[in-house]
Order: sequence, then C-alpha cells, then structure tokens
Amino acid sequence: MRQFDPSQPLEMQKRQYQQMVNRLVPRPPVWRNCLWAFGVGGLICTAGQGIVSFFQGVGLSFLDAATATSIVLVFLAAFLTGLGLYDELARYAGAGMLVPITGFANAMVAPALEARTEGLVLGVGARLFAVAGPILVFGIVTAWLSGLIYYLFGPRPPLGS
Repeated sequence: MRQFDPSQPLEMQKRQYQQMVNRLVPRPPVWRNCLWAFGVGGLICTAGQGIVSFFQGVGLSFLDAATATSIVLVFLAAFLTGLGLYDELARYAGAGMLVPITGFANAMVAPALEARTEGLVLGVGARLFAVAGPILVFGIVTAWLSGLIYYLFGPRPPLGS
C-alpha cells in the first residue's frame, strides 16, 4: 500500500486518500437488495390484500375492510417492533419492510420503546410522535392551505341557486 508523503500538497493527499477508500469500501449488492425489497414489499401487500378479502368475506364493505386492514397491519408492525423482530426482518428485507404502512408503524413505535425508561408520559408519550408529529403537522397545514386556496380560487356556484 502506498504511503502518504507529507511533502505533497494537501489536495494530492486528499485525492490519494479518496482513491484508497474507494478501493477498500465493499460494494453493496444493489440488485440483490432491490429484489429482496421488491419481494418482501410484494409479500406484505399480498398479505394486505388477503386481509382485505377476509374482511370483505365476513361482510364488511370495501372501505371498511381497507380500514380494518390498515389497523391490522399497523398493529402487527408495532407488535413485531415491540418484540424486537421487526428490525431483524428489516435487516434482510431492506426497504421492502420500510415502504408500506408497516414502516410508518415501526417509525412511531421504535423511538417510544427506546424512551420507555423515562416513563410513560415523558418517555413513551413524548417520543411516540417524534417521527409522525412533523408528518401530521405538515399534512394538516398543507390540507388547510389547499382548502383555503380552493375556497378562494375554486369554482363558484351560480348566483341565485
């Protein structure tokens, strides 16, 4: 391995260091990771469709079945996070576990579990929305602004109707 020469300009040393790092850093198996993420995400979505079909089979409308399915998937992800299994599965599945609604549930529960030693209110309660809080705030503000713009500039009903 080539040694750094302190008499060389700093820019040359940086370039040599970057070349050495590029040679030594392992290349991630991108295609394998993509296939795993696609497969696992597809399995989660297939399971979700199976749950929707189950709820429709017991008499729920499609919208009610979809709502119940979301609740079941969020519960399962939160439960697996609580058991410490979600992170183990995500280590192999990658983004396939993180993209669907299950990733949102994991993102809410994981910080709360890490802070449980601080108590229910200041630990779990305060951390439960650490990730979801900003999403909810910006979602609500965006919805409010969209409604205001629609109200101000949207189509008007004819006068006298």
